[in-house]
Parts: sequence; structure tokens; C-alpha cells
Amino acid sequence: MKKNTQMTMEEKLNAVRAGVLGSNDGILTVVGVIFSVGAATTNQFTIMVAAVADLFACALSMASGEYASVSAQSDSEKVVVGREKDRLAQNPDAVANDISQFFVNRGVTKQTAAAIATDLMQKAPLETILQCKYNIKLGHYVSPVEAAFSSLFSAAAGGVFPLVAMWLSPLPLKYPMTILATVVAVGLTGWLSARLGHGLPGRAIIRNIVLGLITIAIHFGIGTFF
Repeated sequence: MKKNTQMTMEEKLNAVRAGVLGSNDGILTVVGVIFSVGAATTNQFTIMVAAVADLFACALSMASGEYASVSAQSDSEKVVVGREKDRLAQNPDAVANDISQFFVNRGVTKQTAAAIATDLMQKAPLETILQCKYNIKLGHYVSPVEAAFSSLFSAAAGGVFPLVAMWLSPLPLKYPMTILATVVAVGLTGWLSARLGHGLPGRAIIRNIVLGLITIAIHFGIGTFF
């Protein structure tokens, strides 16, 4: 079946979710390496090499993880479509009853629900049962490729913030500027995730900043301990 090229809101949000998650992970893993390695050595070249290596590893890991998980979801959706196609061919009355029950559960009378189901079964039976029973829009499946690229790009872009701050700052200010860059980056990620998810921006920003600072403290403590 040919896929509709116009993205649904769910497809767009899937790519956005992967991007936000990738960005946050990229920021925190890179800054974690910077501070844990920095606690063990003062050699700036060693710290930068470790951070760059982690940035690439994190971006690729996030992309591969997103691809695998979203592929599984997409495969499940396609299996559901195939199963409902078979039901329509073998037992259309059962499908009509499912559609009718969907509307009854939403407060429509049985007589009206049956009439709606009959009409929809004549016009678009497969589309209707998928929407009613699984909230799937026929021809639209979450894209593992889009999620992977979104996560890859966002993880790399997010990790660049602390990396560039560490690289460009004068030696006495390297760690304070890295902390500042991390706070700004995770704050922006929190704001973006809240806006896209219609959440609470202030709470999301504070939560991300607190988690970022905790991450820095933990990695610095680990590096100092070892």
C-alpha cells in the first residue's frame, strides 16, 4: 500500500520526541564525560578527545535505538492493518459491531450507532475500524528513518554546546563556561519539549536544569573517586 506523503500530527510528534530526547541525551552524556575525565586528568587534549568520541558514540547509539524501537512500532501497526483486512473479508459483521460499539461507548444510542456503522462500512470500512479500534490512520505509519535522523542530528547538536564551551573558553573559565552552556542547552530542550507537548515550560526548564547539574556533580564525583 502506498503511504500518504502528508504527515499526520502523530508522525510529526514522533520525530520531535526523538529529537528532544536525543538532544537532552547528547548534552548530558558529553558534559558527563568532560567532568568525569576532567576530574581524573588536567590534560585538555585528552578531555576533548574523550568528549568528541562520546559525542559520536552517543549520536549513533541514539539513532540506532530509535530506529529499532520505532521499526517495531511500525511493524506492529502494519500487522494490525493486515489483521483487520482479513476480518473484513471473513467477518464484516463483527467489524461493523466493533464500530457500532465504539460509538455506543461514547454516548450514542445503539440505533444511531448501528446506522453510523452501516454507513461507514459502506464508505471506508478499513479506515474506520483502524481509527476507531487502534487510532491508526490508514497509510500513515511512524517512520523509523525520520526518528533515527532526528535523534542523530539532535544528539550531535545538543552535545556541541558543552563541547564548544570547553574548547573555546580560557583555561580558568573552561569548567564554569561548560556548566553555563549545559544549563542553557538543557533549559532550551526543556522549553522546547514543553511547548511541543503543550506542557508547562517553567517546570520543564527547571527540571532539566536540575537534572543537568546533578549529572555534572555525579560524573565529577565518579571521576574524582577513581
